[in-house]
Amino acid sequence: MNRSSLLFSIFAVFAAVVFLYADDEPKASWKAGSATATITPHRPMPMSGYASRKDNPAEGTEQDLFAKALAIEDAEGNRLVFVTTDLIGIIAKYRADVEQAVGEKFNLAPHSLVMNASHTHCGPSYGRDDTQDYYDQLVEKTVGIIGEALESMEPARLYYSEAKCAFAMNRRTPTPTGYRNHPNPEGAVDHTVPVLSVRDPEGNLKTALFGYACHNTTMGFMKWFGDYAGYAQEYLEADHEGLTAMFMNGCSGDQNPYPRRMLYFAQRHGRSLATAVEAALEVSQGTFFHQKELNSRISGKMDTVKLSFTEESGREDYEYPVQVIRIGDGLSMITMAGEVTIDYSLRLKKELATEESHVWVAGYTNDYNGYVPSKRVLLEGGYEANSRPWNPDLEERIIGKIHEMAKAVTTP
Repeated sequence: MNRSSLLFSIFAVFAAVVFLYADDEPKASWKAGSATATITPHRPMPMSGYASRKDNPAEGTEQDLFAKALAIEDAEGNRLVFVTTDLIGIIAKYRADVEQAVGEKFNLAPHSLVMNASHTHCGPSYGRDDTQDYYDQLVEKTVGIIGEALESMEPARLYYSEAKCAFAMNRRTPTPTGYRNHPNPEGAVDHTVPVLSVRDPEGNLKTALFGYACHNTTMGFMKWFGDYAGYAQEYLEADHEGLTAMFMNGCSGDQNPYPRRMLYFAQRHGRSLATAVEAALEVSQGTFFHQKELNSRISGKMDTVKLSFTEESGREDYEYPVQVIRIGDGLSMITMAGEVTIDYSLRLKKELATEESHVWVAGYTNDYNGYVPSKRVLLEGGYEANSRPWNPDLEERIIGKIHEMAKAVTTP
């Protein structure tokens, strides 16, 4: 074989190998888009979060508040929209009004809509009669960003990854006279930082949806403020041009950020969380070892489970909303309403996670009706337990419903 023939043969083999591996590369089987709206009130309004504030209005803005939307579509046309908000919670009317509007405008099914609140204690009390003008704008803006996110969807690749962040601490401290709201370094925590990242087909980072289980209560002053979660999103977007960073609160009913009460602590916590997200994203790595690329399709269910109160309380049963979503072949997301304590996250991940599929549990989603303690917390007593006169079977009812739904939500 002469030199030119040898070179041609080598080139042919090289080209075949390149084509073979290129053909095996996962293709962008998803579409995704995101949008953001500022929801900072533009007039004096009462604040949510602490009863001691009464009807006193906010005294200014330390940091703008935002609503953000991420829309995802699989190859079969199944869609999923996440909405994250710098609000105390998602009240039932807000969820219902947005759900109805996007169902009519965009044919988005209820189980395909996830609405989460960061639980900042420096946001507006938006469900009152005297804040109707703000509420109407909030609904309009939320529906608007959902439409923008759906309209802007482009080919994308999805990844799931995790890191750790440690400023959250259990706030239930046992004392001879009962449980006090005080930092307990020996208490249960979940320091996991789950991250769902969206990249374009070339690998450029477009959206990072991340979570953490911790109250947004570093500060309690009279200013509009996103707290540590607001700073984490701000820092990530400043460090990654064109990125939409979105925060979902987890099961943080008994978790507080420590230390507290100084603005620079909120900034430090925000930087710590942003750094954990960076670690999960492996931003400086040439090869991603700890990010699982998600393939296949979206499936999900949304339902309610009937929870009851003690007979002495005279309260009616509560239809508690839960949601189970399967994203691709490696992530199950479970959303729960209200201020869920950390035991739920730890238990559900232990019972439902596998080597192939991670489990992400979020609280403060789709409704906001106070604390949802685990059976352990309820029987121990204390602030989270005493806020609502639940019957002790609430944990098993909730967990049972989630297991039932998880079996029904599969990805072929």
